Amino acid sequence: MKAIRCTTYGPPSKLTLEEIDALQAGPKQVVVQVKACGLNFPDTLIIQGLYQFKPELPFTPGSDIAGIVKEVGEGVTHVKVGDEVFGFVAHGGLAEEVIVPANACFPKPPQMDYPIAASFMMAYGTSYHALKDRAMLKEGETLLVLGASGGVGLAAVELGKLMGAKVIAAASTQDKLDLCKKYGADELINYTQQDLKSTIKAVTDGQGVDVIYDPVGGDFSEQAFRGIAWNGRYLVVGFAAGDIPKMPLNLPLLKGASIVGVFWGGFAMSYPKENMDNTMTLMQWYAEGKLKPHIHKIVPLDETKEALEEMMNRKVKGKMVVKI
Repeated sequence: MKAIRCTTYGPPSKLTLEEIDALQAGPKQVVVQVKACGLNFPDTLIIQGLYQFKPELPFTPGSDIAGIVKEVGEGVTHVKVGDEVFGFVAHGGLAEEVIVPANACFPKPPQMDYPIAASFMMAYGTSYHALKDRAMLKEGETLLVLGASGGVGLAAVELGKLMGAKVIAAASTQDKLDLCKKYGADELINYTQQDLKSTIKAVTDGQGVDVIYDPVGGDFSEQAFRGIAWNGRYLVVGFAAGDIPKMPLNLPLLKGASIVGVFWGGFAMSYPKENMDNTMTLMQWYAEGKLKPHIHKIVPLDETKEALEEMMNRKVKGKMVVKI
């Protein structure tokens, strides 16, 4: 089978398209013939050796997948050969086949096509877990989303609005903010042209924001935190800017605020029942037309390198998908 391979850590240009052996399912595993794989910003970090974990070289990147069950291992009963499914893996998705843990493989709704299904779990799973389980976002609260036009950011905008929050979207260009507006954002902040802290204060009548969703890190994190409300919750989702911010700890002290880590992959593996409950809620909202993943572009497997470069250069709005 064909697969994108990372044989040495580095930029996307180092990746290769190779022929490797077909896969076999072990106990509680499912082999899926991949039809689509959604790209996520962590993919750009994993191939550079900059992510929280480093797969043993060589490896195949890619986490968000959708496809058809080719083989099931011992102990798998909820899906069978021929079923259309979607799911997530730590890596391995950018290939014609992938092994998916049984508890991370779900039947695909018939109305959900493969590119949409491959755009769903990482973005919406992360954002819903963050807002529901970690921030305990309440109706009527104010949510600030940094990097709001990206995959997880746009999902957070959409979910925050659906959960009854006032949503402030912050992004780097007007066209990105225009997309956020279409997804329900009440207020927009261009943090390359506006001072983040003072603008947060202005649009909240001096009250600050109850929840900050930050998948970006870097220079804007502290500015955003200085605009947090009393008893606010700051969600650490990721570091797309590349730099991990060092937060002065007097800031949460003075605001009675919390810094809350969000690692959806760890949550999903450690608490499969709770993650399944969240997934079922998201599936219901999708079926009701309340969630509409935004696909930036669909590319073939042999254009994966260029797609990852585009993502690293902050040119992607919503989700980039590789169709296989």
